[in-house]
Amino acid sequence: MSTVSKRLVVALGGNAISTPNKQGTVDEQFAQTRQSARLLCDAIVEGHQLVITHGNGPQVGNVLRRVELARTELYPIPLEICVADTQAGMGYMIAQCVMNELAERGQPQIVSTLVSTVLVDRNDPAFVSPTKPIGPRLDRAIAEAHQLEDGWEIQQVDDKIFRRIVPSPRPLEILEIETIRRIVEANELVVCCGGGGIPVCRDAQGQTSGAAAVIDKDLTTVLLAQELGIDTVVILTSVEHVCLNFGKPNQRELKQITLFEAKRHLETGQFPEGSMRPKIEAAIEFLERSPSAQPLIIIASLEKFPEALAGNSGTRVVRE
Repeated sequence: MSTVSKRLVVALGGNAISTPNKQGTVDEQFAQTRQSARLLCDAIVEGHQLVITHGNGPQVGNVLRRVELARTELYPIPLEICVADTQAGMGYMIAQCVMNELAERGQPQIVSTLVSTVLVDRNDPAFVSPTKPIGPRLDRAIAEAHQLEDGWEIQQVDDKIFRRIVPSPRPLEILEIETIRRIVEANELVVCCGGGGIPVCRDAQGQTSGAAAVIDKDLTTVLLAQELGIDTVVILTSVEHVCLNFGKPNQRELKQITLFEAKRHLETGQFPEGSMRPKIEAAIEFLERSPSAQPLIIIASLEKFPEALAGNSGTRVVRE
């Protein structure tokens, strides 16, 4: 690998592994991940060291669908184990595709995948008021059956469409942070904290146990960057810019906004809950808490990742 010029924490959205208009088979996921790996490797060969995180929404949904279909034949899988399974499997795919691409470019390097656990507070209000939709879209009859038989929390998300909702507590501590730090300080590449990390709670005796929840991956990503002292986070998604009045005739792309502007836009309802809001909230948290002198969040399209690093695409969120 060439000399590291800058360390970046890069969060891959679900479109980096699965495209919404496809079935999402393993072969399709590998094909999509190979395309994503090429874009990541463009930055790596330029001297950037990447710490890679990723979402796992579609994949967790598929695992839960399997659990649902097999419920009369096999034991159920707890949600936190679903997160662990997808974190390992997706990390394997990302690492393999990046390694293969680097080898093809004549710069072979090992990419490690670290299955990561993240501490949450068992008294987090999210456990009382779940908000995170997961799993397949359900009709009323099936949703009510799960609600009655399995104790699921159910939310209507569209006309005649229901989904299971689960808690999404705030990440407090990445338990493997020192191991991740050693990998990063050795100038190696790592995939970690996939899907926001496996949520665990700690009791009075210091024992940890899994929590049936899904942590927002962008919040865990900025916590990771903060703990590692990395000043730049790139959140890759399906749109090129953050926009005001998104989807309306007066839509306006934002090339750069300050912390103050981000807070103001959030307060005025510019960013919907299920879309850009979590990314802006993560950006605000990072800019407020990062120990770096000039922390930077870049929110950009995966396909425009190299251009975003060069300042020619994406939205930059800065302190002032």
